[in-house]
Amino acid sequence: MTRYFPLILRIIVAIILIQTLRFKFTSHPDSVYIFTKVGLEPMGRIIIGIVELLAGLLLLFKKTAWAGALLTLGVIGGAIMMHLTKLGIEINGDGGVLFGTAIVTFMISASIAFIYRKDIPIIGKRF
Repeated sequence: MTRYFPLILRIIVAIILIQTLRFKFTSHPDSVYIFTKVGLEPMGRIIIGIVELLAGLLLLFKKTAWAGALLTLGVIGGAIMMHLTKLGIEINGDGGVLFGTAIVTFMISASIAFIYRKDIPIIGKRF
C-alpha cells in the first residue's frame, strides 16, 4: 500500500483538476459567473483551464509529479484566495463544495510536493 500511496494521491488530484475542465472550456454558467466576479472572464478562465490541464498531466508521471504539485498549489492557492476575498465560501448555492474541494486539492498537492521534494531541480538536493 505504501508503495502505491503517492500514485493514488497524484491520480486523485489529476482527476479533480481534469474533471473541472469541461466547465471552464464549455463556458458553463457557474464557471462564467465565478470568473466574471473576479474579473478574469473569459481569458482568465481559459488560461487557468490550460494551466490546470498541464498540472493534471504532469501529476500523472512520477518524474514530473513535483512540477504538477507545485503548479496545482499555485493555481488552487489563487482559487482559495478568491473564495476568501471576492467569491465567498458558497457559490450559487453549492453549500461550499467548490471551496471544500479546493482545500482538499491544495492539501493533497502539498503532500505530493513534500513526497517528491527531492526531485525538484536545484533546491531538491538540499532536502
